[in-house]
Amino acid sequence: MQSTISIRPAIPADATACLELRAKTRENAVSAQRLAEYGITAESWHDDIASGALPGHVVLDEGEIVGYCFANKDTGEIVVLATLPNYEGKGIGRELLGRMIGELRLLRFKRLFLGCSPDPASRSYGFYRHLGWKSTGTFDTHGDEVLELQLEIRN
Repeated sequence: MQSTISIRPAIPADATACLELRAKTRENAVSAQRLAEYGITAESWHDDIASGALPGHVVLDEGEIVGYCFANKDTGEIVVLATLPNYEGKGIGRELLGRMIGELRLLRFKRLFLGCSPDPASRSYGFYRHLGWKSTGTFDTHGDEVLELQLEIRN
């Protein structure tokens, strides 16, 4: 039996599943407890999706969330891109990121940014650079390298 993969915009009810998935990623897994230390809880994530402050998309396989990407609509930051290990290398991350870039482009952003591992051995290091993201030469408060993507505004 083949799996059925679909992508849709995130809804507030997805927050808990997204929080749980974040702890199951291969690289950069973050527990719910650790996220709570940063003020990120299922409730805050739910509220940010509901208010439109944190637009995102989720990937479902037979109804279960297996990946997602969220951005900050006010700053142009790609806040998180995560997939379960069994779904890596299938183009899901690229598709999710592309959808978020498209949404932020519609909001007229000229520059997007994100925090990425500075370790060349990590998957994210090569992934973002391959897609055109460039180092700013700066690091965020978590020690991640800040990458940016310059966008052309289309009419």
